[in-house]
Order: sequence, then C-alpha cells, then structure tokens
Amino acid sequence: MAASHPRPLAPRRGPLAWLGLLPRVVLAWLLLLAIVNLLVGVFLRYVMVRVSDWFDLPSVEFFWVEEVGEFALAWLAMIGAAVGIADRVHFAVGIGVHRLSARARQILERTLHLPIAAFGGLAAYSGLRLTVINSQLTSPGLGINLGWLYVSSAVGGVLIAVYALRVAFGLGPQVEHPDLGGH
Repeated sequence: MAASHPRPLAPRRGPLAWLGLLPRVVLAWLLLLAIVNLLVGVFLRYVMVRVSDWFDLPSVEFFWVEEVGEFALAWLAMIGAAVGIADRVHFAVGIGVHRLSARARQILERTLHLPIAAFGGLAAYSGLRLTVINSQLTSPGLGINLGWLYVSSAVGGVLIAVYALRVAFGLGPQVEHPDLGGH
C-alpha cells in the first residue's frame, strides 16, 4: 500500500488566509534560487573556468555561489520544517497508534506537539542569540551580514512553535490520517 500523507479537511479561509501561504511562497522562491544558483555554479566552474583558461583571460570568481547556497539551504530547512509541522507531514512512528480510539489519537497528537513547540522556541531563542553575536561579521565572498544566516533559525523556530501550538490546542485545520483510520 502506498504511503499517504495527512490531508487538511477544510481549506483555510478568512482575512489572514494569505499569511498562511507566505511561508510556502518563500519556500518556492528559495527553492528556485537554490536550483538556479546550483546551475550557475556548475556553469561557472566547469564551463567558464575552461573558457577563461583557453583564451588566457582572468579567472572567473564563483566563490559567492557557495554562500548563496548556504543561505538558501538554511532558510529552506527552517521554513520547510515549520511547514512540515503545519501540514503534519513530519516523521512519525505509528506503531500501535491505530489501536487507539480517535479521541485518544487526537489527544496523543496534541500532546506530542507541545515538545515540538518547545523545540521551536529553543531554536528561535538560540537563533536570535546567534544573530546578535554574528551581526558584526560578514560573509567572505559577498560581504553579506552573517546575521541573515542565523536569523533563519529564529524565524523557523518561531514558525515551528506557532504551528505546533496550533496543533496542540486544536486551533489549526483538522487533518485526516488515512493510514491511521481518520483523526
């Protein structure tokens, strides 16, 4: 049987519904940036280096590609983890859970999201501290303030905490778990 993912039972509605889409839009743009950056890096490294050598031109500097990739990966990982919490597609072991009643499964899921929220809060706190500590440093290739790298942990941590607390207190959309016989 193919693995299935939880599905929201009702679409998000209301005046702030666009706010829930913002992390997904940012993820899409970051993924596009990471892919284009990777392609540019491969082109510069394996094509332009040979072309500049062939014509005896100054070498092409492409060390910035690594930094762009590092920044994109940090933001992708943290925002992506939060969206995974919101959509409840993060890793879970369902051994024995299917034997519980629907109400017991719901209570278990909500209870287990409390430590996830605590982890998000810790990531946010640590991310803010690292942002402040590293805010006076710049990346060697592009000269970007390194605070932008570490603030990804703070933003992702806040999102993880908020999304996990929504699940823990039953404020988010209800989710159907096909593998577990409903919610």
